[in-house]
Amino acid sequence: MPRFTFRLPDIGEGIASAEIVAWHVQPGQRIEEDSPLCDVMTDKATVEIETPVAGTLISIGGAPGEAVAIGATLAVFEVDADEDQVAEPVPPETASFSDPEVPPKPQAAPAEPMPEPAAQPAPVPPAPTEPIGKKPLASPAVRARAKALGVDLAAVHADGPHLRHADLDAFLRYGSAQGYRAPNTSSARPDQQIPVIGLRRRIAENMAASKRAIPHFTYVEEIDVTALEAMRGDLNANRGQRPKLTLLPLLIAAICKTVPAFPMIN
Repeated sequence: MPRFTFRLPDIGEGIASAEIVAWHVQPGQRIEEDSPLCDVMTDKATVEIETPVAGTLISIGGAPGEAVAIGATLAVFEVDADEDQVAEPVPPETASFSDPEVPPKPQAAPAEPMPEPAAQPAPVPPAPTEPIGKKPLASPAVRARAKALGVDLAAVHADGPHLRHADLDAFLRYGSAQGYRAPNTSSARPDQQIPVIGLRRRIAENMAASKRAIPHFTYVEEIDVTALEAMRGDLNANRGQRPKLTLLPLLIAAICKTVPAFPMIN
């Protein structure tokens, strides 16, 4: 059966490439003409690409998150139509005519070779850790707490000669995938890689650019809220079954009344 190479069409003025967001069909599946093939995203919009032929998808030109240039191979199909209908035309400089009255039948475009599967990288051995069996220095209270949480103190970094509760807290918050877990349970968790593609990638790029370019500042002011806390207690005493008030709605109300007098802070 003949094969048809579908190239990414020009989907917008000034667009040189597009990012593949999602495929609606996978290699080996059959697709009908004018059916959704994939979604691609440019700087202007997300566009749904439809297939111009009916057949079986043989290969694709990129995975989600990869960019494909305009005119590059987007997909290769094994089509059901006659070879005359799917063959790409022969360039004028290579065409030859034996009879000026009857032009020769266009030659079929050579099928592009199937891309070889990428070799799987060899597993990377885990980075060496500190020697196991080295007994860290810690108080009995820290050891008892670590045992209750199922934490191996040999993996906790000590900010000093002895392990403290602060070191254990830092380990539980930031330093390990163990986190708070039940004692005597395994802490191993498989990694799940989620590619940031499409609109999420653009949002992440814009947020990173804003972080780099926009000046950031922090303004701190200490305010005595003793009277405000007393008022909050009185309001909560008469709220019945309604949720209790926190300081947040009271602070928001105060900020909303104050900001108009200081427009540069808004």
